[in-house]
Amino acid sequence: MKKAVVTGSYSTKVGELEGATCMSLHTEAGLGALADAGLAVSEVDGLLCAYSFTEPHLMLASVFAEYVGMKPAYASAVSMGGVTACMLVMQAAALVEAGYCRHVLVVTGDNRLSGMRGNAVQALAEVGNQQYEQPYGMTIPAAYALVAQRYMSEFGVTSEQLAAIAVTMREHAVLNPKAHMKTPFTVDDVMNSRFIATPLHLLDCCLISDGGAAVVVSAADAAADLKKPRIDILGTGQGHTHEYIVAAPSLTDYGCKRSAADALGRAGLKPSDIDVVEIYDSFTITLLAELESMGFFERGEAGAAAAAGDLKIGGKLPCNTHGGLLSYGHSGAAGGMFHVVEAVEQLRGEADGRQVEGAELALVHGDGGILSAHCSVVLGRA
Repeated sequence: MKKAVVTGSYSTKVGELEGATCMSLHTEAGLGALADAGLAVSEVDGLLCAYSFTEPHLMLASVFAEYVGMKPAYASAVSMGGVTACMLVMQAAALVEAGYCRHVLVVTGDNRLSGMRGNAVQALAEVGNQQYEQPYGMTIPAAYALVAQRYMSEFGVTSEQLAAIAVTMREHAVLNPKAHMKTPFTVDDVMNSRFIATPLHLLDCCLISDGGAAVVVSAADAAADLKKPRIDILGTGQGHTHEYIVAAPSLTDYGCKRSAADALGRAGLKPSDIDVVEIYDSFTITLLAELESMGFFERGEAGAAAAAGDLKIGGKLPCNTHGGLLSYGHSGAAGGMFHVVEAVEQLRGEADGRQVEGAELALVHGDGGILSAHCSVVLGRA
């Protein structure tokens, strides 16, 4: 029996949520995950939060604990960009496995779409090394466009193949009543949308959304009486190669190669064993690069696989079955947590209308920065 299990999960609606705040989204997501697990606030002895751009706090976990009347034995907040959610799940598992906590609430949320103003926008705009990148106008899309250009040059990836990824994510979002965007589009629509940073079009880029999501990670022996089927945390891993893209040792190999290998190795599995993957997709090229680096496809094959429909529900490797960051929604650290919640729902058999038949094993992956920091989590149906 595994020592750490997911016992509760919840995600809010996403999109432009009138009146939403960082704390309201944290509260809805956190209390929703506890209700899903059948736990009271008083039963939680561990609390992990991420960060907020719209309401920055030096001690966000303490702020949230006070807000909902929680008095945890352990509390912390982590800020590692898009990889944060998976890292928090990994940390929560370590806490219960080490015996420090019995039930850890992991909660994320931000009103990125309706609440981004002034300094928050500036903070996102100032990506890149202050000496070698910022003075030349580096943006996040431009950095990922650099990766896309290299893949096109080295492995023959085409814009149409990247567009097929975006189309697949939208098809999945259409099946999800909570998704931010549910209007279908075609490869031609992606190709005809305006360039953001060549070769990335508008529809190759993720959304900006309001939303929150949370999970409860419990010690396995504390989960026996809880109402929902537990999901085992089978293996976790991290990988870090650089912070700034100017210092990346490669534009085709990233820390996800190590994080996935470690997570799968600790689970005693290989990529071909996985039934469904929920992988960070800030841009279409992000998903393609990570699928290949992690060993789900050989070099140069993921684009063709996407065009052939292999990433669709019912395909060879269903991917981002909720619609991903590209179409479900992206709200900072909550964007990564949406992937975790979707994996839990798939493994429980609760993904109504988009269920992957017979899903027993899932891999969730998050990355932060410009493919800088990586964390992989393997989950299994108990």
